[in-house]
Amino acid sequence: MRNEAVLDIETQNTFRDVGKYDPALLKISLVGVYFYETDSFEAFREHELSKLWPRLERLTRVIGYNIDDFDLPVMNSYYPGDITRLPTLDILAEIEKKVGFRVKLDDVVQATLGTAKSGNGLMAVEYFRTGEWDKLQEYCLQDVRVTRDLYEHGLKAQTVRFKDRMGKFIDVPVNFALEAPVRAAMNLTMPF
Repeated sequence: MRNEAVLDIETQNTFRDVGKYDPALLKISLVGVYFYETDSFEAFREHELSKLWPRLERLTRVIGYNIDDFDLPVMNSYYPGDITRLPTLDILAEIEKKVGFRVKLDDVVQATLGTAKSGNGLMAVEYFRTGEWDKLQEYCLQDVRVTRDLYEHGLKAQTVRFKDRMGKFIDVPVNFALEAPVRAAMNLTMPF
């Protein structure tokens, strides 16, 4: 049984709201997670994050799209330790290493899986601001679902794809296999 999870966050505000690109200044509205261990999709609101930390700490790795540069830095403001020490697979970073630039999740999902995201992050901020929690959760967990499906595809096919500006498919070889030795669970909230 895999001890991994796929994670995506939504925020209450945007970089425009805080005046600069600094993930630490953003506030979490919702964290969506797919846990392989229980084969379940779960959502955690800002006030429920303390329930999420021990579960993340036990994982072999956390998977996401732009998780290293966005999701975890935003979450670190809430975490009592250094959440960036969690082992991760950042699918965006893996693609960027191969092609030299960043590619939108929706572009990769459409070309690789033939499906699409259900919206964009600005919609999620609006859902939060208007108190539409069901829509926010549905949007976030849909992002988690397509990220999980993209990860699964990459594991099996060892390739993902996107369309370039001319509409030509670009195949990107990937290796999403867990290569590092499995670490023992540790409590990252302790200072030692």
